Amino acid sequence: MTTQTTGPTARTDPPPPGPRPVTPVAILADSLARIASRLGELEGVDPDLGSEIRRAAELAGGLDDYTARLSTPESPALRALAERTAAEDWEAHTGTALEQEMLSGHVEGQTLKMLVHATRATRVLEIGMFTGYSALAMAEALPDEGVVVACEIDPRVAEIAQECFDATPDGDKIDVHVGPAIDTLHALADAGAHFDLVFIDADKAGYVDYFHALLDSRLLAPRALVAVDNTLMQGLPWRSDDTTANGEAIARFNQVVADDPCVEQVVLPVRDGITLIRRVRA
Repeated sequence: MTTQTTGPTARTDPPPPGPRPVTPVAILADSLARIASRLGELEGVDPDLGSEIRRAAELAGGLDDYTARLSTPESPALRALAERTAAEDWEAHTGTALEQEMLSGHVEGQTLKMLVHATRATRVLEIGMFTGYSALAMAEALPDEGVVVACEIDPRVAEIAQECFDATPDGDKIDVHVGPAIDTLHALADAGAHFDLVFIDADKAGYVDYFHALLDSRLLAPRALVAVDNTLMQGLPWRSDDTTANGEAIARFNQVVADDPCVEQVVLPVRDGITLIRRVRA
């Protein structure tokens, strides 16, 4: 973060333009940076207050970069996929509302890789694929005989993902199913499929239905782990100043999971929140 002295207190410039902040930490960092910048333009500001705000801005603003820098680097294939996603003109895309910020990204991708290794998964189910960053990350961690079954509702997005997969060494481990995810889940259950790891990152209003579809079927292997993305949803589930349909859907999902005696769960503050869930009884 850039600082400069221009007036009675040091000034902290807002971050340069880029993808909008969409996680609690990124939103907090952006807000603190703007407050620090405005304080630097005011006369008579308590120097201790200005210093405290700048320290808070630096603390929040540096966290994501620091964790990314110290995590195992993403593969060239994942980096290329992220670059392809960033270069796409999502505003011109027709159909469902899409944006590059929907990409899982480096640290979350590495987290999912770790979950594949930790669970010794060979069969992974992804509900909500987007351009395929998380699917490819998990595929890279699977053994040669492993498979990621990925659900995506948007045909064009699935096409972009498949083009990226075809150019990678591990893309042939990914089996893309285009259509409503709940229909795919029912078809997979009817076919007797089961999975060691499930990653949910789809329409937030459908989270409760996906959760119940998994628990009410045999899709989960005996020691399966379910990972659910965006369960902190920009802080909306606990913020009193704002709400959205997605924020309300996530708050409802989180409560449904917390109230279910058949599972245990932990919410991790990774990116926009990842909840890990395991079944403890039928």
